[in-house]
Amino acid sequence: MSDHDQLPARPLSREQFTDACTYRQTRLPVEQASTLIPDAYTSPEFHALEQEKIFATGWIAVGCTSDLDRPGACLVTEVAGRSVIVTRNRHGRLRAFHNVCRHRATALLDPDARHVGRHDRIRCPYHGWAYDLDGACLGTPLFEGSDVPPGQEGIFDTSAARAFDRADFGLLEVAVDSWGFLVFVCLDPRAVPLAHQLGDLPSRFAAYQLDRWVPRRRREYQVAANYKLVAENFMEYYHLPWVHPELSRVSKMSDHYRWQGPGMYTGMCTTPISRNTDGGGWDGLAPVAALGEQDAASGRFIWLFPNTALAVLPNHAFLMLNRPVGPGRTIEQTVLLAHPDSESTPDAAAGLDQLEKFWDLVNRQDLEIVERVQRGIENPAYRGGRMCYRFEEPVHRFQNMIIDRMLDIDRVPEGDDATMTRMFPDLPHGRGR
Repeated sequence: MSDHDQLPARPLSREQFTDACTYRQTRLPVEQASTLIPDAYTSPEFHALEQEKIFATGWIAVGCTSDLDRPGACLVTEVAGRSVIVTRNRHGRLRAFHNVCRHRATALLDPDARHVGRHDRIRCPYHGWAYDLDGACLGTPLFEGSDVPPGQEGIFDTSAARAFDRADFGLLEVAVDSWGFLVFVCLDPRAVPLAHQLGDLPSRFAAYQLDRWVPRRRREYQVAANYKLVAENFMEYYHLPWVHPELSRVSKMSDHYRWQGPGMYTGMCTTPISRNTDGGGWDGLAPVAALGEQDAASGRFIWLFPNTALAVLPNHAFLMLNRPVGPGRTIEQTVLLAHPDSESTPDAAAGLDQLEKFWDLVNRQDLEIVERVQRGIENPAYRGGRMCYRFEEPVHRFQNMIIDRMLDIDRVPEGDDATMTRMFPDLPHGRGR
């Protein structure tokens, strides 16, 4: 019997999505493994389970710390279909809350809100309940600074209400933390520390001073594909010669390494970084001055489980936040960031423009191909493929993280024995494509 014949028939039932037998071919070592079941990319039932088992239980990157640079600054994001407010209190501490009034559940802030409101108070637009930056209920109303019309204060005075203490009606808290320039939230009230999920990434990136990097360019893309296809495309080099002719000229196959330790991520490295060609490239800004010899010559490409791409080069970083809004639709927000050292030259703005143009080209090439994959994977005749061991170990690692969560297994994958593992050892270093 062939591997293809052993794969489960389509469509699968909801019960099969939480059955270990469904994933037995993907659980094999990468050199023998088949890809994750196609229904994981097309089924509304799988999408719903994934929201609860993955996005509602782990740490999810939602934005940049510099967007929350002062008390009252905020971002409103969606995680597992739930709206969340992230802000800073008056002491500069990150705070996060469900975007729900404790009175009758009105959404407090709009998705495009950048500040909580007047006097750094979150006010419900329905009945005027208000909250401070730590989520405490300030008034219901009447309270100081209320918008109650003059002369009607007595009507809205709730001081005589029985069995009511506004201290019991603060905003519903969400766990929040940061690493580098990234802000994370976790909906699970039993959340383990963010460090548990990051593993060794903070130490690997210590020299980059990521907490000082700031957003300089942003774009949003509507993607007609499952977010996991975006992820898997980002973490393998197999497609480069055919999809990215421009990128292939500045990112040689022989210069690729796997770069991953223990943690909920996949990692790759390109070193040395090639110079620009007529089609563009990584140049454009000055490098960060404090980087050591290895970091100054390398590009690091990390996929943070489950939905965040992070490319860090000596002179800029490129971030992709991918929000699944359906089994075949993703909203991707991209951010180009720079360290202050890299913006010290007079031509820094032109360099940022060039980098934005290059990343937009590469990203559009990627999104076009993953949308083609989505159209193909929706064909019931396709029941899965075979992993290419040489190129797709990171994809295999990622897909098994997905499977772990679907089976309610709490496990952080181990890393490679070496800090960097050459992906193509039989290619002469610095040659080949």
